[in-house]
Amino acid sequence: MSIWTNIGVALSAIGTGGAQLIDWLGGLVSPIEDGRRTVAFTVAMIAISAKMAKADGVVTADEVLAFRDIFDIPPGEERNVSRLYDLAKQDVAGYETYARRVVELFPEDQDTLIDILDGLFHIAKADGLIHESEMAFLSRVAEIFDIGSRCFNQIKARHVSEGSDPYLVLGIEPDASDEAVKKRHRMLVVETHPDRMIARGVPEEFVRIAQDRLVALNLAWEKISAERRL
Repeated sequence: MSIWTNIGVALSAIGTGGAQLIDWLGGLVSPIEDGRRTVAFTVAMIAISAKMAKADGVVTADEVLAFRDIFDIPPGEERNVSRLYDLAKQDVAGYETYARRVVELFPEDQDTLIDILDGLFHIAKADGLIHESEMAFLSRVAEIFDIGSRCFNQIKARHVSEGSDPYLVLGIEPDASDEAVKKRHRMLVVETHPDRMIARGVPEEFVRIAQDRLVALNLAWEKISAERRL
């Protein structure tokens, strides 16, 4: 059964109310069985994205298209994604409530929370730039996820590439040795491999985000290696 079929089943269980969506997420609170983990991840991703769109004050009929940048949505399944968007937008519960519920879903799982925040950055920049209100939203979600400022700025640097510090992208100090920089780059590349992400419960349909991470990491490495003539 595919993740999208599972989401269709989830929608049937949720019903038509936004409040029911967050209650349904609450019913998945950890430990989550492997089969439901990818569904919980995807529903959480869609729900918080809907809240971000609402917070930005600009909600368009083509919101779901932003997911095509990070999710491989089969033809005919766009409707379920749109329904989840609508349910989240209808809910009177604010985005902070949803963000806290996500933390409950993935306790002590910082990697998954970083994956979700990374996905939110992708969606925020779908129109070509990240607006001030969206950046404030992302910053607050990071706080709730207990993602420190250094890690947040590292994620931000991967997405706001213009003028970004390659050392920040790699998460290493500029005075680090050549060998340390090489080691850091190799480690991040290994950690970003799609198989590693899938093993952590990230849906296969979402791992294209790994490709963008790799591009950012390799560009940062190229800048540093050219600067140091490595």
